[in-house]
Amino acid sequence: MIAKKNIPKVFCLFLIFHLFLWTLVPSISNINLPLDTIEALAWGSNLDWGFNKHPPFSAFAVEFFYTIFGPNDWAYYLLSQIFVIVSFIYVWKFSNEIFKEKIYSLISVLILSGIYFYNFTTPEFNVNVSQLPFWALTVYFFWRAINYNNKIYWILFGIFSALGFLSKYLFIYLLASIFIFFILNFRKNKKIILNYFLSVIVSLVILIPHFIWLFKNEFVTIVYGLNRSALTNSTWMHHLENPLIFLIKQILILAPFFIMISILLKKFKFKISYNNKKTLFLIFINLIPIFLVLITSIVTGAKIRTMWMTPFYLFIGTLFIEIIRKYIDFKKLKRFYVLFLFIFILSPLTYLGVSLIDEGKRTDYPGKEISRLVQNKWDNNFSNEIKIVIGDEWSAGNLSYHLSSRPVWFNSLKNKTSEINNDKGVIYVGNPKILKKICPGVFGKINPVGFCMIGKK
Repeated sequence: MIAKKNIPKVFCLFLIFHLFLWTLVPSISNINLPLDTIEALAWGSNLDWGFNKHPPFSAFAVEFFYTIFGPNDWAYYLLSQIFVIVSFIYVWKFSNEIFKEKIYSLISVLILSGIYFYNFTTPEFNVNVSQLPFWALTVYFFWRAINYNNKIYWILFGIFSALGFLSKYLFIYLLASIFIFFILNFRKNKKIILNYFLSVIVSLVILIPHFIWLFKNEFVTIVYGLNRSALTNSTWMHHLENPLIFLIKQILILAPFFIMISILLKKFKFKISYNNKKTLFLIFINLIPIFLVLITSIVTGAKIRTMWMTPFYLFIGTLFIEIIRKYIDFKKLKRFYVLFLFIFILSPLTYLGVSLIDEGKRTDYPGKEISRLVQNKWDNNFSNEIKIVIGDEWSAGNLSYHLSSRPVWFNSLKNKTSEINNDKGVIYVGNPKILKKICPGVFGKINPVGFCMIGKK
């Protein structure tokens, strides 16, 4: 067993090694950044308060890193791990509020290694990873706010709630669960209701620019979300099939987590005290959001994609340690640590193996080489710089990321033709058969896409 004074040091070592391994491994195994990261970088080149698929925060984050590190892939793997590490830190801090003994807090974080959302999928910085720190920060500061009723905590709760929502709309499930908890404890919370509304006002002030953008763009991100969940093609069977598939996937995802839990127990037994404020709050932040997602799927027939659940399990370790801690056998902690280390090491090794063996992945796309060939052809024909690329987020987004002039990305020029003038070099990326026929400039092809280049001779 780890000495009490060494537990914070062990936690810090865990964070350092996690950050190092999951930044290093994809940096050496991947030729190109993953799809969602390139997509965020494409949006970041042309920052707005929203995009055709998601709200803007993930684009803000990668663009901030681009201004510092430029087109260096390792920086975006590092960015992703920073988001993960911050979420771990606040799971730890919150767990310290729940438990008197820090060993329970340590286990609550280490056990998350049994959930692949917090290791194998983290190299791809996307809207799901973007939610992680704000999910943890929102829970932590709400807990501090209702216990100490300090205006600073309420303001921070409001800020992080808004930033989580600006990462992905599914953040609303956490906020709804917190609101239900607040309402059910209304009598106890009468003294803090004004401060709660203060946090709501803070959130709304931050969200106003995005809401304005939504109205101007005909709620395009919401329409995209509905299409992704297959709501537009829903049949009565989907109301049964999709929730069942969702539940089965969650059980499979959590199987390693439950194995790690079972190793700790003297006997398979747990006790839930619904009168305990801590336990009740843990249930609300862990189980109620999942229940609400399930109800959504049952009522609407929506298909819930696995990766959407990425932030939902951040505090599940804290919940289960709280309800089983009286039955933990500390003699079995050594076995737990062995299993944790096995998973902790196996995950990056598996990622490395898959990356090296499977050559058909997006991360094997030769984006840098294609951009070099496009730049050479451009330099041979035009005198000005490439300022705009137009096309899908992957092919055109890779050009925007890799080309030294960092051209602005557009999906299309709908309502944006005024932004193009004779000094701005433009590249259209798309179907080579169509582009070859209509291209008024220089046409080129690098399978499977074509490039139409329009610049100054």
